[in-house]
Amino acid sequence: MKVTRIYTDEHGETHFADDIVALQEAGPIGRLSERVPVRAVIFRTNAPHYNYDWHNAPARQYVVLLDGAIELEVSNGERRILRGGDLLLLEDVTGKGHRTRHLEPHERRSLFIELE
Repeated sequence: MKVTRIYTDEHGETHFADDIVALQEAGPIGRLSERVPVRAVIFRTNAPHYNYDWHNAPARQYVVLLDGAIELEVSNGERRILRGGDLLLLEDVTGKGHRTRHLEPHERRSLFIELE
């Protein structure tokens, strides 16, 4: 399963990486990953036209985009568009961070899964 990751390098610059979460055959219920310990689950909605300038993630966390579309930019200038159903792993708790731009004129829903 593909996960887009944002991480900080040793110089404080932020970058994207494409990670793959390994899945193992689990019989009739499908394919499953290994368990991932979590600290909290947070439900969130954003108003239309919500943008968030440069910031760091408050904790290592997965973000599950439930609907809508965003553009993310990291400090090296690279931008990516993520849409409902995409998975994001934020690890840029230090450094220059990232910024988020809302791309659709309606409320957006997401799920934050804070990691231990």
